[in-house]
Amino acid sequence: MNYITAYLMDRRFLWLLFIVNIAGTVYGYYWYIPQLDVTPLIFIPFVPDSPTASLFFVFALIAFLRNKNYPLIEALALITLVKYGVWAVVMNILTLKVTGYLPWQGYMLIASHGAMAVQGILFAKFYKFKLWHVLAAGAWTLHNDVIDYVFMQYPKYPGLELYVREIGYFTFWLSIFSIGTAIYVYRKKYREQE
Repeated sequence: MNYITAYLMDRRFLWLLFIVNIAGTVYGYYWYIPQLDVTPLIFIPFVPDSPTASLFFVFALIAFLRNKNYPLIEALALITLVKYGVWAVVMNILTLKVTGYLPWQGYMLIASHGAMAVQGILFAKFYKFKLWHVLAAGAWTLHNDVIDYVFMQYPKYPGLELYVREIGYFTFWLSIFSIGTAIYVYRKKYREQE
């Protein structure tokens, strides 16, 4: 286990993750351009979900590279990487099931978003957030659900428009699960410190 810990925090590996996550973040914001073009200005910070999640992780990686921690960013990264990582995997599989077809980008999104969720969990042992950081990040995440499914700013997937209520319901509970994951990480670290 110490070998894995040492590997994850190896500066070369952190730099590799940094570069990969920067590239994924840029591509993610590019993917959202058509939706952002028609998004009211007030909602823009809450619309590009996955690239913002990977951007939080980029800032967490910057902190690790500087031998520091940014606890609020770490809580935001963990919650949103798990949430949007799992969410995009499920939506792309659902798209394939509903339409019978998934372009190559859909398979790429399944792989990359699955990796997002995994990296969020793998680095959880290095996060130093407190409960209030989790609650603040949780509020951001649930607020984002309201923007997506009350103000209808959710990511558009062809063929899934008929299921928007069910997707909104699933997304809410995925948020709760992701927040619960961060609370679990916090409580586990708290118990270890006692």
